[in-house]
Amino acid sequence: PILNSQDRVVAVLAGQPQGSNWEGLMSEGANRIARDRDRIHFTDKQLNNGRGKFPAISVGVSYGGGRRQPGNVAQSSAAVLTLLTALLAVQCFQSLSDFANVIFQAYAPQTYGHYWDCLRSLCKWNPRLRRNFEKSAFASCTINFGPFTVCRPHTDRHNLSFGWCSITALGTFNPDKGGHLILWDLGLIIRFPPGSTILIPSALLTHSNVPIQENETRYSFVQYSAAGLFRWVYNGFKSDADFEATATPAQSAKREEDRQNRWKSGAGMFSKWSDLQRA
Repeated sequence: PILNSQDRVVAVLAGQPQGSNWEGLMSEGANRIARDRDRIHFTDKQLNNGRGKFPAISVGVSYGGGRRQPGNVAQSSAAVLTLLTALLAVQCFQSLSDFANVIFQAYAPQTYGHYWDCLRSLCKWNPRLRRNFEKSAFASCTINFGPFTVCRPHTDRHNLSFGWCSITALGTFNPDKGGHLILWDLGLIIRFPPGSTILIPSALLTHSNVPIQENETRYSFVQYSAAGLFRWVYNGFKSDADFEATATPAQSAKREEDRQNRWKSGAGMFSKWSDLQRA
């Protein structure tokens, strides 16, 4: 883990689980992304995603960006939805989801519980919502289709401000020469080999990648939850505007008090390393 000056875990270099077939699974995942990349006609929005010169597609449950309520991320066609559903069913991505969730729960148990409760509440509110992975606390994922996935410096401002994001690098590249993860606010450049996973609070930390070499390939698989989902659940399954339109003065005052304290309570969810070691 990476710790701040207050002994709190602010990033986790999870790496890879122990297993003789992990490299093979990750190679399979990269090959499937490459294959599906040639089968998808990407939209302008997917091609111009603001993070780099590569197409990206999000899948899962989200809220924001003009949506009136939380729902399944719409795809450009039924054929693309079928391709993406089959892609996420591949053992590589099932295993990556399991691994990321184990790490998330181990190093940020309070935040993990917050994510799990939110997603469970949403799916109970609307059973038509499709979870990417049954055992995952993350509501959404993005596949960055490369083949030269190198992100510009950015924060993921639509994610929960104190929340976590799981990033997995895939492809065929020399991690000693490129593909490193840069955490600008922490002044760190981190070696990031194919098949490895790193968890960061991506709405807080500005991050990007070192370019890979010519003729190499790099894809990535990212798991996260949009901040709007948590607000919807907090509001009693309403938008902010609908909540305010029907709230009593006492409810509005309580909501404002909670809003002002949200960052403090969220920051308090970052685990202290000393507490995790004693657990």
